[in-house]
Amino acid sequence: MTKNDALARMLTAMADDALIQGHRNSEWTGLGPIMEEDIAFSSMAQDKIGHAWALYRILQEELNGEDPDSFAFLRNEKDYRCCHFVEYPNGEYDFSLMRHFLFDHAEAIRYQQLRESTFAPLRPLAEKLKGEIKYHTLHANAWITQLCRAGDESYARMQSALNICFPLALGIFEPDQEAGTILEAEGIYPGETKLKEMWLDRVYNLCAAAGLNLPAESSVTPEYGGRKGYHTEYLQPLLEEMGAVFRSDPQATW
Repeated sequence: MTKNDALARMLTAMADDALIQGHRNSEWTGLGPIMEEDIAFSSMAQDKIGHAWALYRILQEELNGEDPDSFAFLRNEKDYRCCHFVEYPNGEYDFSLMRHFLFDHAEAIRYQQLRESTFAPLRPLAEKLKGEIKYHTLHANAWITQLCRAGDESYARMQSALNICFPLALGIFEPDQEAGTILEAEGIYPGETKLKEMWLDRVYNLCAAAGLNLPAESSVTPEYGGRKGYHTEYLQPLLEEMGAVFRSDPQATW
């Protein structure tokens, strides 16, 4: 495997995570529990899909990748590298909020580290996105804390959501040994294990402040497979829906 092959794997996984999470966030448009949350999830959906587009552009311009729109919408399911966590349906608001909390803190740490990457195109992108992701995490923190203090039922639902989401969230850091070894040696990023350790420290402290008990990593089985092209039953229907307009005429100009 070459350095560019390893970079392409990492960027595709990051972009696919952002694309699918963005589409899941967009499904709250018009359905948020209050108008403020309807707007917030819609705004974050735009941000995530924008992040995906920026990463697909880097793939195209720096690594001889495909047109971003075609790459986003015309691949077969097996060619996507998103983690299972972003594929799951939104469910109730507690699940969506907990996924947003765990996913965006992982994103914050990843992009924070990429600001020092030796792969130059990632540094300005990471710098540009830090403001957006900061607001995403502040939003998640505020609602997690508020709902954990809103009564026994509300607290119990948030703890249950955390218990369900945690093994799925560990899949964000599914190792890719072959590519990871190259990327770490080249100083492109610190590796999934290091990022996961930083993420666990951060979310543990935030959960403790909200009164939530973060499950021990050793007590759960991480849900892996997405980085290797093995996906849940939920991805293919979502791909068909989100790419329907583009596939109706891929050569159209808008």
